[in-house]
Amino acid sequence: MQSQHLPQTPSQTVGPFFHFGLFSRKDQHILVTDETRGQRIFITGQVIDGDGVPIPDALLEIWQADASGHFNHPSDPDYMQADPNFRHFGRSATTGSGFLFKTIKPGCVDYESARKQAPHINVRLFARGMLTHAYTRLYFSDEAAANASDPILNLIEVERRTTLIAQRQPGDDLPTYCLNIHLQGADETVFFEP
Repeated sequence: MQSQHLPQTPSQTVGPFFHFGLFSRKDQHILVTDETRGQRIFITGQVIDGDGVPIPDALLEIWQADASGHFNHPSDPDYMQADPNFRHFGRSATTGSGFLFKTIKPGCVDYESARKQAPHINVRLFARGMLTHAYTRLYFSDEAAANASDPILNLIEVERRTTLIAQRQPGDDLPTYCLNIHLQGADETVFFEP
């Protein structure tokens, strides 16, 4: 009996993502209004592949607390105190120059009754070739004391923590923090289980 060889299913990648279907508003990267409380900031960066090349068609979503450390979600016991003029959620596509968000610097979030998390932003990343999206966090370089005691950041090896810390950039406009997200390689960003 001869063995029968069936053709293999061709390899496929996820994407490209259709930006027009994911963006219902052109300003989804702007989380603030004139009435939003807190220090307005810019978050910038690039998504970089294993060869060190910026990815031009990735998509980032962020979810964060307001300036007082409250989420506008019922799982936050104090969600009724959340700033009603802050969007808490944003979406930005990468382009040749990377991604950009205009938001506020978040406050410390409760971890346990006696412990706080450092100011941070939750990030979800979608990119071509990734079968499932990736989760990471963004911390702030000028929050060294809070970062040092953050219970989540302290779960990560010391030498890898820097992959989550956005560096404050000099400038005359709003404070700008830059974090490049590396999908692979020596500088690979720390990713979390969903």
